[in-house]
Amino acid sequence: MSLVMVAVFIGFGLLIGTLFGFFGMGGSFLVTPALLVMGYPSTVAVGSGLAFVFGTSVIGALRHRDHGQVDYKLAVIMTVAMTLGIEGGKSVVFFLEATGMADLLINVAYVGLLAAVGLLTLRDAWSDAETTEASNDLADRVQSIHIPPMVTLRGGVRVSATIIFGIGLVIGVLSGFLGVGGGFLLMPAMMYGLGVPAAIAVGTDILQITISGAFGAFTYARSGSVAVPVVAFLLIGSALGARIGAGATNLVDEDEIKGYFAAMLLAGSVA
Repeated sequence: MSLVMVAVFIGFGLLIGTLFGFFGMGGSFLVTPALLVMGYPSTVAVGSGLAFVFGTSVIGALRHRDHGQVDYKLAVIMTVAMTLGIEGGKSVVFFLEATGMADLLINVAYVGLLAAVGLLTLRDAWSDAETTEASNDLADRVQSIHIPPMVTLRGGVRVSATIIFGIGLVIGVLSGFLGVGGGFLLMPAMMYGLGVPAAIAVGTDILQITISGAFGAFTYARSGSVAVPVVAFLLIGSALGARIGAGATNLVDEDEIKGYFAAMLLAGSVA
């Protein structure tokens, strides 16, 4: 790898780390498309994205654990479900690569998913009161479904473990297919769908991303589909960027962060 490419990956890691510190997202939904655009095979792009997720999430998970912001029961159910889902998503990627359609379908899926989540987040930023009421209604409906076994989560939330498992399975398939940790899908699902308090959702989300990212990276690495030097240089830049991003949150109002995050997702979709 040339010095120019090393500098590019460190700089890109710095940008993603800054976004991670600012938004609390691992940034894999930017890494995988970037590697695809740079010409890396789809399997390597996805595998390297998952490896990057693992590296960026470890420190955050430890910090949230120290603050008591992790629901281990929820994390275990989500981890088991997402582990199975990642295996399924990985199998789809390798099948599509054999047919020569992997790059096209993964790119199309990224465009649609980033645009959809970005638009929903933007609506959330523009109409907080209406969205909060709607999300509360959704959580109440989900909690009213009594499919055994039922579990009680931190924050007094009682919900069906089967529903939690189903959500984790779907997000796991997307994680294995797209090479994302699932955080930008999992955290809204826990808050809006299950009614889990925001702080607990964030802490549990990051712990789960750490575990699923490690498993996903391992499964792809066994197939030789992780570009270790690329991931290493990305993590070097990310370590510094995370500090910059965390400090930047003090410079803007909390209400503005959702809008910025939505703009970033929509920009990623357009790119």
